[in-house]
Amino acid sequence: MSLLSKIRCALTLGQGVLLSPPEPKGNEDPFELFGDWFKQAEKSGIVLPESMTISSVGPDGRPSARVVLLKDFNEQGFVFYTNYGSRKGQELENHPLACLTFHWNILQRQVRIEGRVERVSPKESEEYFHSRGRGSQIGAWASHQSQVIANREVLEQQVAQYKQQFSDKEVPLPEFWGGYRVIPDTIEFWQGKADRLHDRFRYTSDAKGWKIDRLSP
Repeated sequence: MSLLSKIRCALTLGQGVLLSPPEPKGNEDPFELFGDWFKQAEKSGIVLPESMTISSVGPDGRPSARVVLLKDFNEQGFVFYTNYGSRKGQELENHPLACLTFHWNILQRQVRIEGRVERVSPKESEEYFHSRGRGSQIGAWASHQSQVIANREVLEQQVAQYKQQFSDKEVPLPEFWGGYRVIPDTIEFWQGKADRLHDRFRYTSDAKGWKIDRLSP
């Protein structure tokens, strides 16, 4: 976060400042438009504009959602990292479809992204893993994410164990940890407007590229 963004964040208690960007016309490339909106969210001073809700479905059809952090995006998709054995990891492995939702409240904007899910390459996971702080690397080994533990002491003992195990070496990438990429077939941009007459633009992909529809609010 830039110094200016930090100042905005402090002055607005993390809620950012209201910007007045040009109204989306619905003829932009969806990845370029997302990139523009994401940059504006970063500059607004919002805390963690990369926060996104990922929704998945369990084997019984029960939906579940949680907030994760976007770590990369381009025309190939939107990437986040997790423990493959976590609830979301298992749900995505068994039913590789997901929905991502960004909500930037002060900008009155939402973006919804729907599509199939795949693991990123081991090389990508390794590069990102080693860009994290050593404490976070140890934490990935110590936490069997979503599994029941008796108390916090169990977690702290596991952290101590892996600190000792890797004390004189680089922390390796766990085989149970890495990235997922959501490859979109639908991206919807929502811009809040007065009197609840919001702008909604839905991009859907087909063999010819992206089709754009304006939706009623």
